[in-house]
Amino acid sequence: MGGRSMGVRVPGAWSVVAVALAVGAMFGVGTPLLRASIRPWRLGEFDPAGLRMEEGIAVPKVDAPSTQYAFGTMAEGGNETHEFVIRNAGDAPLKITRGATSCSCTVSDFESTEGGETNGEKLLPPGGAAKLLLKWRGKTGGPFRQQATVFTNDPRRPEIVFVVEGFVVPVWKADPASIVLTSIPSQGGVKASSKIFTFGKEPAQVAAVSTPDSETSQFVSFTTAPLSAEEIAAERGATGGILLEVEILAGVPIGPLRKTAQIDLLVPDAVRAEVTVEGTVSGDLALAGQGWDSSRQVLQLGTISGRTGVNTQVFLTAKGPHRDAVKPVVRDVVPASMQVVVGEGKPVGSGAVLRFPLVITIPAGSAPCNHLGSTQAPAGRIVLDTGHPDSPTMTIPVSVAVGP
Repeated sequence: MGGRSMGVRVPGAWSVVAVALAVGAMFGVGTPLLRASIRPWRLGEFDPAGLRMEEGIAVPKVDAPSTQYAFGTMAEGGNETHEFVIRNAGDAPLKITRGATSCSCTVSDFESTEGGETNGEKLLPPGGAAKLLLKWRGKTGGPFRQQATVFTNDPRRPEIVFVVEGFVVPVWKADPASIVLTSIPSQGGVKASSKIFTFGKEPAQVAAVSTPDSETSQFVSFTTAPLSAEEIAAERGATGGILLEVEILAGVPIGPLRKTAQIDLLVPDAVRAEVTVEGTVSGDLALAGQGWDSSRQVLQLGTISGRTGVNTQVFLTAKGPHRDAVKPVVRDVVPASMQVVVGEGKPVGSGAVLRFPLVITIPAGSAPCNHLGSTQAPAGRIVLDTGHPDSPTMTIPVSVAVGP
């Protein structure tokens, strides 16, 4: 015949392989899918943590009814404790081991009459229990949260974190801690107060009130009285309170005033609270001149060389009805090498004010010293007996250091 011959096309080897893989994959995947659609998953057949327990195998089971304790408030620097309970609710011995703790929290040994303990590890029989005692110290005031970790051989709960939290308050707190009086007349009569709150388990008792320095103490009076229950309740965590009342008496020396009241309290241990009182006493007497810092009420001589020394002059002015009674006399100086010469008082202008020159000299060859007015180097001073009936004494602070 003249037409084209018809034949069967034979597939290549690679085509046969591809078809075989596709058919095999279909049957390999399809069989499990079909089986799953007929029988759904049963509980326990899938355990994402890999912790499936086989039937009939005894296992420990840890039970901690409470893992968190809120203690409310505690005093700063105080110590507190709390017990947590750990039980074995399983069928096999439960091993518990002390783990890491926060810096302020420690774990005592596990307390129990059952099982043995070695190096912070305890073995509890089924039904057994142990007490975990946490101890902590309130270091600084404010919110407090500490934790301790315990490891177990319970595969469902290999780790337990126990937490204690609350609020740490100071042993005492003064409000205000420093009483600042902007202007104090030499006639006295100024009053102020500060509330001292205590945070012990019992209200504090006042044992004594004193001042560390005796100079001018007779011109400042400190008294105490209990705060009302309403005032104490208004301060968070306070269990007691004392009102410290301050009164500046007549005759207080002119110049800067700084006194510290030391209140010895029993809360129940003995503690000392401190409240400062500061201000400037003014009156008919005043200072002016080079080096006098009126804002700080101090004579600024600065650091000088002991080889050359220094010489300066300031003026004491007296006004008021008693100005003619003023006859300044130097009673005391610090440093001892400082020399002060008081000149004759002369009227200024219409004569309502008298002015006395004070020539201050630190001679060459003076010994080195530091009286610049820091905590480690208290300021020097010039103390004058003035003759004024209302301001018989005047103290002039001097900031000075003598170098080699």
